[in-house]
Amino acid sequence: MLVELDRHWVRLVLVAWVAIMAWYLWDRWGPVRWLSLGDTDDNMRLMQVRGLLAGQGWYDLTQYRLNPPTGFNIHWSRIVDLPIAGLILFFRLFTSNAWAERLACGIAPLIPLSVAMLGLAATARRLVSPVAWPVAAVFLLLAPTTMLMFMPERIDHHGWQLAMLSLTVAGLCDPKGTRGGATVGIASAVSLAIGLEMLPYCAMAGAIIALRWVWDRADALRLQVYGLTLAGASAAGFAAFASYANRVPRCDALTPVWLSVVVVAGALLFAAARVNPASRGVRLALTVGAGALVAVGFALLFPQCLGRPEQVSPELARNWLNNVKEAKPIYQHPFRLGFQIATLPVIGLIGALVATWRARRRAEIAGWAPVALFTAFACAMLLWQVRAGPAAQLLAVPGAVALAWLLVPMTLGHRSAIVRVLGTASAVLLVSGSFAPFAMKPFALNLFGHPIVNYNPPGQPNAYVRRVNRATGMCMTAPALVPLNRYPAQTLFTFTDLGPRLITLTHHDAIAGPYHRNGDAILDVQHAFGRSPEEAHAIMKRHGATMLMVCPDMAESTIYRARNPGGFYDQLARGRKFDWLTPLPLPRGSPLRLFRIG
Repeated sequence: MLVELDRHWVRLVLVAWVAIMAWYLWDRWGPVRWLSLGDTDDNMRLMQVRGLLAGQGWYDLTQYRLNPPTGFNIHWSRIVDLPIAGLILFFRLFTSNAWAERLACGIAPLIPLSVAMLGLAATARRLVSPVAWPVAAVFLLLAPTTMLMFMPERIDHHGWQLAMLSLTVAGLCDPKGTRGGATVGIASAVSLAIGLEMLPYCAMAGAIIALRWVWDRADALRLQVYGLTLAGASAAGFAAFASYANRVPRCDALTPVWLSVVVVAGALLFAAARVNPASRGVRLALTVGAGALVAVGFALLFPQCLGRPEQVSPELARNWLNNVKEAKPIYQHPFRLGFQIATLPVIGLIGALVATWRARRRAEIAGWAPVALFTAFACAMLLWQVRAGPAAQLLAVPGAVALAWLLVPMTLGHRSAIVRVLGTASAVLLVSGSFAPFAMKPFALNLFGHPIVNYNPPGQPNAYVRRVNRATGMCMTAPALVPLNRYPAQTLFTFTDLGPRLITLTHHDAIAGPYHRNGDAILDVQHAFGRSPEEAHAIMKRHGATMLMVCPDMAESTIYRARNPGGFYDQLARGRKFDWLTPLPLPRGSPLRLFRIG
């Protein structure tokens, strides 16, 4: 049995993935059936695919149904569009286009899960045991924040970037230098071509490979291959997938700015490893010099990118971007949320450090040390932004598997049956982090006799929060939005967070979506709802909007009322009527309100 697990591990991982995919599709068939794309980015991704299939140019990623007629500039790439488009074209052979889209959006997010499972399985085999990969697969499934990125309908790019991250960690611990360097270089390049979210991890992976070479000059070939593949694959990704809008020196995507950085960095690392001096001090100096040269060149050539990569106006940053919850550090979130996100990463880091210490006099140290560094870096990233949670949990899996491989044999080998059963179950719950949700109960409100700072009991939300959550959810649903199609196609003025969902489910256009390159349109929406009725009317007319749609009590609407008491939306919510707004009928029970703009 163990021999088969080792010999056919790739095939068995893929078999397990098919079973997991079937389970999730069955379990989440309701959202698949209703095309419940819950995130604005998921809706925009589908609109981008629709544009491609309708004949929109490969390098034209403008979303023309937002802020018409000029459209919205979307800074993504076509890489993630391809599997979704391919699935839609395939299912069109057997069913309607509507069902083809539903099935594609259900299946597409699960495809990168197979890559993530293979990457973590390879890492577990190399570092723990050739038969440890099933434990890695199970622990990945028990990582809740990570698995959310692979769920049906989560068609945005995060799942693919996590898949590339799993290949990166597998490459870092690969004993074969050429293969390991190529794996890390190509995976980093693909991730950067998709988006810059994983840029810090790509930089850290490169630093770790460089440090391996500094420590051991026998790793020169690994570094050479890494530098060549990183530079070459990034250039190829830019040529194949960079949109027209990304061919100017912007800071938020793989534009000429970051392409220059990556290509120069790869070339310098290749040259340093090619020289491969015998002195460790000289190798360190070459590595530091290469990094300094890249940093100084970046600062001199691209000073506009030294600040926030989004390059939004101070007003938009203050009113919107600075308030995005997922961009805040983990310690600024409620303790119950931060505890559940950070539990597995901390366990994984402990496991990686323990495994590194145990391997300090063996060859395995060359694999475990890079993984421990990478895991520590992922944990530190949580102190910057909580959105690093999925990556931190994924990178924690190898260390957690190592702990399980150490603790479970102790409990299974105990002479007491109770210890063998309950002890093993407890060990698995502990090292997998699965105990975290159960630990966050109201009795934990007092820790060592003192209230936990920023802790919110996980009980039922109050009536106001329930009302806001219900409105936000209901207004995004197909039953709420599809009835708008009874009106002729036109431009609707609505909340920013409703824009992408509106254009996905109806034939109407919208003004704005939460995308930073289109800050002027976002500010126009904010100004319209927050300022006087006269200014709101002028802004709506300027954008060519002929109907106004609002969702009372939606989360975004509460911001306008709280920030701008007496503003246009606050007056509208209080029931004031305006002679330039004519109420339009919607089905009974609709959570929306619709008006004709005169």
